[in-house]
Amino acid sequence: MASASLQFFAFILALFGVFGDITATLLPNWKVNADVGSNIITAVTQMQGLWMDCTWYSTGMFSCTLKYSVLSLPVYIQAARTTMVLSCILSAFGICITTVGMKCTRLGGDADSKSHACFAGGVCFILAGIFGLVPTSWYTREIISNFLDQTIPESGKHEPGGAVYTGFISAGFLLIAGVIFCTSCFKKQQGAWIYPPKQHHFPSSEEDSNTGYNLKDYV
Repeated sequence: MASASLQFFAFILALFGVFGDITATLLPNWKVNADVGSNIITAVTQMQGLWMDCTWYSTGMFSCTLKYSVLSLPVYIQAARTTMVLSCILSAFGICITTVGMKCTRLGGDADSKSHACFAGGVCFILAGIFGLVPTSWYTREIISNFLDQTIPESGKHEPGGAVYTGFISAGFLLIAGVIFCTSCFKKQQGAWIYPPKQHHFPSSEEDSNTGYNLKDYV
């Protein structure tokens, strides 16, 4: 019962991780630059994401530009696009597989099949967490290195946006969920290895007949 509750808790974490992963992939605020200027009325907030760049004016105007050209993008943005999409796909697969393998569901067949499905879903979550953690770390490193570079003007420096933090938190949720699913299945298999089922030996009917025959001879 405790293992089923733990799996349900890991499933909830995985759901938050999937939603956060998709949200971080689509949000345009991976890095933010606030340029107040000489007048607060003309303040401008520039945001850059994986798929579009947006500009928000203090007057309420908001405009976005899609990044159509892939080859013109920096390497870290291209890598972030690929890995984040893979993370979303793997996490979605993990949700489907663990739904079948969880103990609180009636899907997946016998206990061994559910255990294998649960383990496979946990591996998907771990891989999704790694694929989500790598681009956010790399992206943050590029932002910090450009911010500390003295040759770059202040107008060209940015800070990490909300999408980066969302990606970090989502990757952490997916990693925790994957470890919980894999550990719960591993404990069950390990218990079966340590305590193998006892085999009861029942004498066959042929042995009984032979024993009776021998006793008759002695009488």
